[in-house]
Amino acid sequence: MRKIKIENMPELPYAIEESISRLRVNISFLGNDVKKILIISAMENEGKSYVAVNLWRQLAAAGMPTLLLDGDMRKSMLVKRYGMKAEDGKKMEGFSHVLASSTPIKNAPYATNLENAYILPNTENLINRGILLESKRFQEMMDTMSEQFRYVLVDAPPLALVSDGEKIASMCDGAILVVHSGETSKKLVKNSIQQIERAGCPLLGVVLNFVETSKSGSYYRAYGKKGYYYYGGSTK
Repeated sequence: MRKIKIENMPELPYAIEESISRLRVNISFLGNDVKKILIISAMENEGKSYVAVNLWRQLAAAGMPTLLLDGDMRKSMLVKRYGMKAEDGKKMEGFSHVLASSTPIKNAPYATNLENAYILPNTENLINRGILLESKRFQEMMDTMSEQFRYVLVDAPPLALVSDGEKIASMCDGAILVVHSGETSKKLVKNSIQQIERAGCPLLGVVLNFVETSKSGSYYRAYGKKGYYYYGGSTK
């Protein structure tokens, strides 16, 4: 298995570390049938990729082999943001490349310099991504990855911008919706939940992001001004 070195993975502030840990623990209570988890938001800049990466890191650190699948073929920034480079110096073959080629799916993921943390990044943004997501090969990929890893976290594009997220949701066992506190309207949140459920994907919970101290409970008054909060958490 080829390996990616992640050069920019900063430590989290204590409050956010604890909040992500709480999310990880809640996920562990969902049972063995929940393996493919969609991390999604309604709009851009709500922090879904940040949540996905740090949840991935914590699940792996807890000893659970976890794959992060970068499913945003529209505007992915993970490779650049976290300084991901193939250790052998060769060009990385990412999510869209694997869907469009005959590369054996089981060989597609990369190991990383984080133990138990595997990744299939997106290295090339595409215009005709919908065709790839509707292919049988995508279904095969999701099934193969869920057999290979304890968890598969899929970072998908925002629901309100493109239809990709709803298609990916139909392949997952559950979804976590990331919401920007004070910015995302209740109507947009409601519409996003309806889209997820219409795809046949149970909503596992909501991460409320950028919570101000005055709007949050004692947990945030004790540990900081901004962070992540998880609520909900039951499968259908």
